[in-house]
Amino acid sequence: MVTVTRTDPLSPDALLLIEGSEAEQSALYPPEDRFAFSPQQLVDEEVRFFVARVKGRALGCCGYAVYDGYAELKRLFAEPEARGTGVAAALIETIEDAARAEGVHLMRLETGQLSPAAIGFYTRHGYIRRGPFGDYPENPSSVFMEKPL
Repeated sequence: MVTVTRTDPLSPDALLLIEGSEAEQSALYPPEDRFAFSPQQLVDEEVRFFVARVKGRALGCCGYAVYDGYAELKRLFAEPEARGTGVAAALIETIEDAARAEGVHLMRLETGQLSPAAIGFYTRHGYIRRGPFGDYPENPSSVFMEKPL
């Protein structure tokens, strides 16, 4: 069973998961094509951050930041051995429910063109492609998506 709880992004479990996420992203994308928040930005930007655990072991993380008119999903990551087990699904469902409870009606995200598994996951969860939003530049390696909540 997956348990998802709101967690400090600077906690040891969260930092290990963020480090895993960063390692995967840096293997695929050059620095100028990576827009993920650092652990400190996850705190500074008042992101609501969650960690998923199975039998007490931290296996995934995700957060969201609230902006004017929408929230943005940040740092969705599941450890490789947890993929396909429901960890990421539990995270995204928790994030969406929490945002809805805050009165947010639209979730947006940015992911990368070289991450087809992520794009497929978001599509299966009801996200559709859109153009850049917020401060994002037009970038051929970025894929922007959103979902009404």
